[in-house]
Amino acid sequence: MKKETKKKILTFVIAIIIPLAVGGFSAFLTKDNMDIYETVNTPPLSPPAFLFPLVWTVLYILMGVSSGIIWLKRAENKEKAENALLVYFASLVFNFIWSIIFFNFRMYLFSFIWLIALLVLIILTIVKYRKLSPVAAYLQIPYLLWVAFAGYLNFGIYLLNP
Repeated sequence: MKKETKKKILTFVIAIIIPLAVGGFSAFLTKDNMDIYETVNTPPLSPPAFLFPLVWTVLYILMGVSSGIIWLKRAENKEKAENALLVYFASLVFNFIWSIIFFNFRMYLFSFIWLIALLVLIILTIVKYRKLSPVAAYLQIPYLLWVAFAGYLNFGIYLLNP
């Protein structure tokens, strides 16, 4: 295998591990409080709790592949790629903290507002990725849609659990 191919594979492996690690650490920190989803009133269309880790795993892999593509685009436009990745990493931080605000602190309104900020970061990521790689941008769309759905669930839980 060529050195360049190995380097690309390693880039994608690391890029996928990063969001999986962020999600895994967040789940570890909130694991004792995740049962609240089963005890609070939830809005219509609320999926069963077992579905969340499966969906997030797929999303984290797509996010990782997407960021790997952008990382490799640094050779073409270092400033734009690094700026796009900075926004993406900010979205990972917001994603990580949201779980703690929602599950550990049970601050449903604040977590909803936090989620709106996360949605803005995801949209900015898509816009910045699009300038470098349409494929990388498109791979972020499931993340955007799921977080928007999470916003619906979050706000519904806020309204139904005063």
